[in-house]
Amino acid sequence: MQDLLKDKRYLFWLLQFAGWSGWAMSFYLGVIVWGRPPENYYIYLPLIATMGMLITLVLRSLYRHMWEMELTRRIIAIVAGSYAAGLVWMAIRGTVFYNMFPDERKITEEHGMELLSYFDGAVSAFWVMLVWSALYFGIKNYMAAQEERERGLKALSMAHETKLKMLRYQLNPHFLFNTLNAISTLILDKDNALANVMVTRLSRFLRYTLDNDPMMKVSVAEEVEALRLYLDIEKVRFDERLQLHFNVDETASEALMPSLLLQPLVENSIKYAIANAINGGSITVDARVDEDRLCLQVADDGPGLELNKKGDGRGGVGLSNCRERLKEIYGKRQSFKLTTTDPHGLTLTICRPREFGSRASRTASRLSS
Repeated sequence: MQDLLKDKRYLFWLLQFAGWSGWAMSFYLGVIVWGRPPENYYIYLPLIATMGMLITLVLRSLYRHMWEMELTRRIIAIVAGSYAAGLVWMAIRGTVFYNMFPDERKITEEHGMELLSYFDGAVSAFWVMLVWSALYFGIKNYMAAQEERERGLKALSMAHETKLKMLRYQLNPHFLFNTLNAISTLILDKDNALANVMVTRLSRFLRYTLDNDPMMKVSVAEEVEALRLYLDIEKVRFDERLQLHFNVDETASEALMPSLLLQPLVENSIKYAIANAINGGSITVDARVDEDRLCLQVADDGPGLELNKKGDGRGGVGLSNCRERLKEIYGKRQSFKLTTTDPHGLTLTICRPREFGSRASRTASRLSS
């Protein structure tokens, strides 16, 4: 039904029949109030309503050519067109009425009221046509405004979706470079088995990042599995220098979140806390539900928060992308905080409204294949 209502032609004819049927019914009720209508009046009313409908079709074709007119000229043309249409319609009504009800004609002629009756009816017909014209332009303008609004919302939605996808697909090139460099080193050292494992893990992780729709949300459990796949690659590079800890509450594991949101945070910790430390370090990933909010936390025991002259926190494109994605999706309902861990280290905390929902879980099959 909604699709039919969006069809302009269908909607026009629906309103035409409804409007003219309503006019005929109200006119008939008015005649009954003032006296007994002539015999066969129920045939006369639908007939003249049909004539009025046909005249408005002529008006409609004229109005289509007036759409781009200046407002003042358009108003003058509408009033003139409505008056002319009213005169024509009244002439047809009078002819049909006096031919169907000759006794009424005799009464009118005896009292010398032919012209008075005609012009009185013409004024009434003019107002009917003017109201029809006003409704036609009003509905047409409203529909045009709605279409413009829908186009604007669609364009805004497409821009929003494009921005989210762009932010989601911005994988750090340093990660790829370091991984490929590590694979190359393993091949040179003739450690082909480990190199093959690393290539397999990299391909599975990249397939996950590309196959998973950026506009869909995944469960925390699925996000952690994808994060483990990324960290399996990094473990080959850092071995025992990289210590990992996961603390995911059962209530948080089924909550939904944007996919690959944690990976840039963990990558930031690896870059600043693990790679630059001789003895490496540890990274802890926490997920918990605090009242009606999901809180995600990535903490490391590196050098901590080092502020530069601009006052920006540690990190680069990855953290900026996370902030932008959260802002685009949740607006002011989210928070992104960087704090120094005692005695040293950095903790990144994201809190946003908790969400649950059904979702076709394809992550497990992609990660295991």
